[in-house]
Amino acid sequence: MAQQQVPVVVLAGFLGAGKTTVLNHLLHSSRGSRIGAIVNDFGSIEIDAMAVAGQLGDSTVSLGNGCLCCAVDAGELDTYLDRLTRPETRIDLVVIEASGLAEPQELVRMLLASENPHIVYGGLVEVVDAVEFDATRLRHPEVDRHLGIADLVVVNKADRVPPAQLHRVRETVMGLVDRAAVVSVAHGRIDPELLFDRKAVAERVGQLSFDDLAAGTAGAEAPGHGHLHDGYGTVAFRSARALHPRRLMDVLDGRPEGLYRIKGYVDFGTVDPDHRYAVHAVGRFLRFYPEPWPVEEDRTTGLVLIGTELDAEALTARLDACRIAPDEEPPAEHALWGVLRYVPGPADPDDGSPYPVEEPEVPDRV
Repeated sequence: MAQQQVPVVVLAGFLGAGKTTVLNHLLHSSRGSRIGAIVNDFGSIEIDAMAVAGQLGDSTVSLGNGCLCCAVDAGELDTYLDRLTRPETRIDLVVIEASGLAEPQELVRMLLASENPHIVYGGLVEVVDAVEFDATRLRHPEVDRHLGIADLVVVNKADRVPPAQLHRVRETVMGLVDRAAVVSVAHGRIDPELLFDRKAVAERVGQLSFDDLAAGTAGAEAPGHGHLHDGYGTVAFRSARALHPRRLMDVLDGRPEGLYRIKGYVDFGTVDPDHRYAVHAVGRFLRFYPEPWPVEEDRTTGLVLIGTELDAEALTARLDACRIAPDEEPPAEHALWGVLRYVPGPADPDDGSPYPVEEPEVPDRV
């Protein structure tokens, strides 16, 4: 992308589910990346354990690992997103921890409607308590609707229930989500690489090579953080041949259950020889960003797909079928129209949103 954008993730869940535990784990496990956290107050954030480096403002602190944390109310959200995503902050990810009674769909809509050029939607992560899941659904029936619009569901406290109960909770969650990825964790230990790319090289996140990104997500975890990689994996796809835009859109429109993120660049060949197309997909959300080909760079397609319980062989086969064969007639210009629907522009700032304004209870699939 011409201008680096910071993913903004909404972290939601009802009181006691473990949102703050997940957020604290992300902040402690940033692995050299800088995270901006936006929370309702500092009372539940383990500031002392993070070695506060100094006060940056009335409600912003700099944490010892390079992360920033802000305490805001809803009216201040745009202000602090602007503050955290300025290029000089070098933030790689922003996580908004929603109030336990917040309506996550409204936060998502605020992000999608934002005119801040530095941010891009990073997904809705819904945390549920495996121990109290049934009781939570009785107290808050709206949890079913929240799960239905989530992009990633974290079944927390998986170590505190018998295997049969965990299996039942997961099966119930899977029946409520709309093809979202579901991962079970203990102590909120979600792997940060599900949400954003590790800064494995000196380049900023989003500028990692495909090999770096794929190797990073598949690598071994540090001692003391076992089981973080259980339940999800990656598929890396490369092609020296251009892809047919219409066939690729068929794959993206029919993304399999559990496929959470897609990142990379696509070569559409002669239908647009001057540009490569950066892809950013999270759950239902999809964007393409055309940009000039870098000088002297090979014109190849490279994609990394991250999710839970992926059928790597089937997914790779579907992408292989998108290649334009040497003896195939090149696609016509109008074949690119489906892709162009998801290129943001001033005339259609909300294009690509899975959350229609008119009927919020029935989110569209991108």
